[in-house]
Formats: sequence, structure tokens, C-alpha cells
Amino acid sequence: MDSGAVGIRATKVSLIGLGITAAIQAVIFVFSGSVALLSDTLHNLTDALTAIPLWIAFALGRRRPTRRYTYGFNRAEDAAGLLIVGAIGASAILVIWESIRRLIDPRLMDHIPWVIAAGIVGALGNELVARYRIRVGEEIGSEALITDGRHARTDALTSLAVVAAGIGAALEAEWVDPVAGLVVAGVILWLLVSSARRMSRRVLDGIEPEILDEVEATIRTVAGVRDVTDLRVRWHGHQLRIAASIAVDPELTVMAGHTTATEVEHALHHQMSAPLTAVIHVDPYGHSDAHDITAHHRP
Repeated sequence: MDSGAVGIRATKVSLIGLGITAAIQAVIFVFSGSVALLSDTLHNLTDALTAIPLWIAFALGRRRPTRRYTYGFNRAEDAAGLLIVGAIGASAILVIWESIRRLIDPRLMDHIPWVIAAGIVGALGNELVARYRIRVGEEIGSEALITDGRHARTDALTSLAVVAAGIGAALEAEWVDPVAGLVVAGVILWLLVSSARRMSRRVLDGIEPEILDEVEATIRTVAGVRDVTDLRVRWHGHQLRIAASIAVDPELTVMAGHTTATEVEHALHHQMSAPLTAVIHVDPYGHSDAHDITAHHRP
């Protein structure tokens, strides 16, 4: 599977879907004046535009490594994820500013039924895009795409705040509209913290413990592997980079040891759902002094 091409297709589809949703809401905002609807429209527009850096990142990730970038360009995906986090923060600031301004100078919205309809459109559009992004992100192991999907799902919930604002306006409660906008902002801030935590873990080469356990268990199932003496796993975009040292019978020939290492890599390709690159080092089992010559160079 060309996971980069799959990611690009997902960004295109989500960009179109959320673009249409935001456009419909923007038209209704022009003649309704709802700050809650404006908040939701801005967030939906921001969410749609975050597909662009992801699109670029997936396209870069498909390029072959060069002598300058010997690991390839999949890290661009993590950089795009950080841009998405920044965009979420910017949208939160805009929503808070507009909501406070409307609290100071409240007014009832017009065309209330249309505002409620716009909120429903936003909720449905975002939920559909969220499910698509998350499903594709899980299939290819892209945390940036999954985060963008969760962003869209949160937008679906905040769109329901627009519906609440419309109902409040129908009851002539002026405060409901800006308060609903602040509720939207609160959800965005919660999303900001959650997304920043997940993306920073990727940037700092963090790995989910269950993935590490699965990798180690897979290596130990290969015939000839006596022990796993060192194991390091990290994400590189939506691909896994695995470095492992395996202990084998010290009497094996170089060819036999190489074959065992190749079988380990083959087993990992079959077991793990994400694309991966594995570097397997072979150690002689029972020889704790095998690396003494370089021990004083290690931190």
C-alpha cells in the first residue's frame, strides 16, 4: 500500500468536505449575525485549511531519501501536525475575542431557523470527515491525520452549541449566543492541550508502550532468537523505525546470523500494521563482554 498516496487522498476529501460545510455556514452567518455560528465557521474553515500542510507533508514523504536527507522526508508529517496545533490555538483566540465582544455588546441573531440548520450541517459534515480521517489515519499510522480527525469530531460537538444558541435566541435570551461561543472556545482549548501533548510525544520520539511490547513479542517468536538485548522504536511520520539487537547462538555462521536477522525483519513487516524500517543487530548469546571495546564511548 502506498500510504503516502492514501494520506493525500484523505486530505483532499476532507478539504472538500469541510470547505463545503464552512461555505454553507459562512453564507448563513452573513445575514444571521450569530457569534456562535461565526465561531463554528472559523473553526471549520481552519480545520479545512489544516489539510493543506498535511497534503504537502504526505507528498514530501513519498520522495526517496537523498544524501542530505538519508532518512527521507516523513518527518514533514510531524511538522504539519505542529502547524495544526498552532492553527487550533489561533482559532481559540479568535473565538474568545469575538465572544467577549458580543457579551459586552449583545444582540439577538436573525434568521434563527437557518442558524439552527447551519449548526446541524456543521455537526454532520464534521462528523463524517472526522470518521474518515481517523479511519485512514489508523490504517496508515498517521498521528497527525488522527489528530486532525479528532479536531473535526470536536467541531461536530461545537456545532451543536450553535444549535443551542439558536434555541436561546428564539427564547430571546441574548446571553446564550456569546456563552455558546465561549463553550466552543473551551472545547477548542481542551483539544489544543490534548493535541499538543500527542504531537510533542511524536516529535520527541515517544512510542506507545503497547507497540513496543508487540515489537518485542514478535521478535522473540522468530526461531533462533535467544534474547532481545536492546530495542528502540520511534515514529517517523506515519512509519515506524525499529532498531533491535538480538542474541543468537554464538556458533552460528555469519550467513546464518544474517538469515535470522532477516527473518526478524520479515516477521515485523507481517505483524505490524504501520509501514516500517528495521535495523537488526546480531549479538552472540551468553557473551556479556561482546561490546566491551565500545562501552567507554557510550553515554
